[in-house]
Amino acid sequence: MDAFYASVEQRDDPALRGKPVAVGGGHRGVVTAASYEARPFGVRSALPSVTAKRLCPDLIFVKPRFDVYREVSRQIRAIFADYTDQIEPLSLDEAYLDVSEDRHGLGSARAIAEDIRRRIREECQLTASAGVSYCKFIAKLASDHRKPDGLCVITPERGPEFVASLPVARFHGVGPVTAKKMESLGIHTGADLRDWSLPALQAKFGSSAEWYWRICRGIDEREVRSDRPYKSVSAERTFDEDLRDPEQLAAELERIAGYAWARIARAEVIGRTVTLKVKYGDFTIITRSKSFTGPVLDQASFLAAGQGLLAALHPLSKGIRLLGLGLHNLTEINSQEPAQLGLAI
Repeated sequence: MDAFYASVEQRDDPALRGKPVAVGGGHRGVVTAASYEARPFGVRSALPSVTAKRLCPDLIFVKPRFDVYREVSRQIRAIFADYTDQIEPLSLDEAYLDVSEDRHGLGSARAIAEDIRRRIREECQLTASAGVSYCKFIAKLASDHRKPDGLCVITPERGPEFVASLPVARFHGVGPVTAKKMESLGIHTGADLRDWSLPALQAKFGSSAEWYWRICRGIDEREVRSDRPYKSVSAERTFDEDLRDPEQLAAELERIAGYAWARIARAEVIGRTVTLKVKYGDFTIITRSKSFTGPVLDQASFLAAGQGLLAALHPLSKGIRLLGLGLHNLTEINSQEPAQLGLAI
């Protein structure tokens, strides 16, 4: 979806259309999503709201309505489900689809993508961009290539050439730190990365080297998995003022644990590791984890583990700006392995 949260807000409030909009904000908050009108000013997700307002003085902040976004996401996934059962959600606004079955006899993945985008526009009054290709890595890159409201098709013949032309910083799976390291080694594009041998990459990037070696050649054999396992489920909150009081922090963590556990229940997962995230007033971030031999089965146990991790940090030398609590080492319930099919692009 294109600027999903912000686009939903502009759809529902005509006064916001054509104007720079940021979802999120608040005195100590961050931008959750930015409209395309705000992006030329440098406003983007995760940017502190104070910085965003400085970059774009006319920026309009709106409070997030996650219940609405979830409902719209369900509508969009219902459209997907009319074309395939092989849907791998990445977030509320993004998913991989294996459309090889071609239920409606449209003839190609391009035609299916066009039809899905048409229905999203007509039924949800929103725009979506699609990347169509033979593997997940290139489809993901292609989906960003002509945003907003774009369609980009990369055939198997064009795959390696397409990847070679792109900056490594745009590669899904290459984060900012890795991209910076690659650039320091003279690796700026996929073509630069392809010039490195696997042993040379292993010497610099360890276990991730094989993935980098494969993707720069357009090789990605991962299947679309409708049962894609969660890595973690969590919730966090940024405070209006830095907190130090143990009782106040414990009360805030209890509230955060409630939000997180509701997400855990919806995700139908169990996990063995509870992780506490702390961001101090100087923006230093630390995490603390506790693992158990068996799964954490209820909210009370989840909260107790988090409170223990928080208590171990006292006395605090500086105030806390943000707290988060999550569950890791997850196992999904009732998962099954889908089949990989084939269809002309």
